[in-house]
Amino acid sequence: MQEHHGTSRIPGFYEMSAEERLAVARAFADLSPTETAALQGPEGLSLPRAEQMVENVVGIFGLPLGIATNFTINGRDYLIPMAVEEPSVIAGASYAARLAREGGGFVADGDPPLMIGQLQVLGVSDLDGARDRILSAKEDILRRAGEPDPLLRQLGGGPRDLEVRLFRETPVGPMMVVHILFDVRDVMGANVVNTALEAVAPLVAEVAGGRVNLRILSNLADRRVARARTRIPVDALGHEEYGGLETARGIVEAWAMAEVDPYRAATHNKGIMNGIDAVAIATGNDWRAIEAGAHAYAARSGRYTSLSTWSLEGEAYLVGSLALPLAVGTVGGATRVHPAARAALKLLGVKSAAELAQVMVAVGLAQNLAALRALAAEGIQRGHMALHARQVAMAAGATGDLVARVAERLVRERAVRLDRAQEVLKELEQG
Repeated sequence: MQEHHGTSRIPGFYEMSAEERLAVARAFADLSPTETAALQGPEGLSLPRAEQMVENVVGIFGLPLGIATNFTINGRDYLIPMAVEEPSVIAGASYAARLAREGGGFVADGDPPLMIGQLQVLGVSDLDGARDRILSAKEDILRRAGEPDPLLRQLGGGPRDLEVRLFRETPVGPMMVVHILFDVRDVMGANVVNTALEAVAPLVAEVAGGRVNLRILSNLADRRVARARTRIPVDALGHEEYGGLETARGIVEAWAMAEVDPYRAATHNKGIMNGIDAVAIATGNDWRAIEAGAHAYAARSGRYTSLSTWSLEGEAYLVGSLALPLAVGTVGGATRVHPAARAALKLLGVKSAAELAQVMVAVGLAQNLAALRALAAEGIQRGHMALHARQVAMAAGATGDLVARVAERLVRERAVRLDRAQEVLKELEQG
């Protein structure tokens, strides 16, 4: 078999068997036999290891793990591991990445890995005076916050700044919220930040003249935003009866609805997160925290809107960009405990949490492009239902080659329904 060292452009990848695809991935990332086995399923996470990760374990729940191809990000090619159950996600990302390659791929960057720790201070009679005292004691507070984790300081991280927010009228009376900004390096940051907040809370309470109630990380990591951009020649977007410029205009028009209408924006942003979540799960990152931060960020203006932006550059290029908070890690947590997550990180070849965030935001932008293009051109159902039909066929009881035969009939008849799948399966089994 031909090896594809250094390039994610692998024609016919979807036509290979699972074993052949795994062999390509193994060669691409130089995976060991143990790492290769970890990607294949049951060997990836044993029951004893699972019992050490969460409570009340009774088993292990699996998700399909696929690879998105064609990605070029900042001039480097990546194979993207994605754990997801929804049809068309991996195919859509791969196709959109191939379109982006026509314009040089994706350009991505990100902010330093700053996370926000919050201290809720109550019982303060003079909010303004307490704020002034906290700001005057800033250096002492930051020093105390950095004491619990000397290793983080050695790695170049630690507390960086302090902010004070005042809420004069709340359901429980006047409230002061102290934000401490932490550079968490290559970890997601929750444990680091929460431990530091516990250590510094008594000092903050003493200086403020109140009591500290909550000490907790914020998942609105808006100081840790990742950004991606792509510039695609309009000619690359043409498809069958749809010309490239017509498709590009349709994409911009479809995006515009998400920009102004929160009902559309919710589904639009969900499509973006289809890709980002799938990479987060595959690499052992906290996709729930990422989701919370992304949707809060989408509403930061006071109105929920699109996370992405699409526009035409003359009539020659379609330009897309995406920005959202991405608090991800490559050290600690499930990223180091789960064997399949470790193997997925090696397959990606990322060297830092910042690089992982850049990969993920590029995947999100690709996913968004795939969905918008389908909506603007052939309609979202056409491609999606062709893949969904296989799941419906299996739900009806089809196995082996009958899965493809039943699915093909359902798509041809435009009747991707369980009852019809059961009828078709019965006909094929009897015939």
